[in-house]
Amino acid sequence: MIKFFKNFKKDEDGAVTVDWVVLTAAVVGLGVAGVTTVKSGVGTLASTISSGVGGTSLGVE
Repeated sequence: MIKFFKNFKKDEDGAVTVDWVVLTAAVVGLGVAGVTTVKSGVGTLASTISSGVGGTSLGVE
């Protein structure tokens, strides 16, 4: 039983998994923060473009 606990203490396989989970969560968090930051600006720009294009015609009848 003591040998089992010593081997368990030395085992580091789980630590790599925790690192990957933390890194993935950080990347996802940064992505969400980026989208949240530019969301309102993109909406405003789309409205401006829509109103500008809406008043024009192609001249083809």
